[in-house]
Amino acid sequence: MNKKLSDKDKRDWEKFLQSEDKVENKDLHTKKENISKNLIRTIDLHGFTLESANIAIDKFIRKCFKDNVNKICVITGKGSRSKNTDNPYVSKDLSILKYSIPEFIKTNKDLMKMIKEINETEVQNLTSGSFSIFLKNFKE
Repeated sequence: MNKKLSDKDKRDWEKFLQSEDKVENKDLHTKKENISKNLIRTIDLHGFTLESANIAIDKFIRKCFKDNVNKICVITGKGSRSKNTDNPYVSKDLSILKYSIPEFIKTNKDLMKMIKEINETEVQNLTSGSFSIFLKNFKE
């Protein structure tokens, strides 16, 4: 395909070459936007004890915040096979990760400074064994 340039196109090109203006590299700009806007990480806490799950989620949230992750999907399981329901000395709800992990996060002031929102409707949903955490942007 041979297409001739018009005199106007040639003049515009010459004018651009002589000017100080630069063309923005849109590829770099788009990559930066994608990196900062679409980061989602997942943590699966199946099989964790209450104490080890609290430690793991604390470390995970802090790392994700520093890495500018926007959303964390936390898989806890529904708690339907939890043996804690048989123990009368243990809180039925707070011994199940589905309920205890969000409660642990909400009571940790340092973690809450990094969090925009915990999706409470997912936690309360009886058929869901996961919930989402939306993080604030990390500012150095």
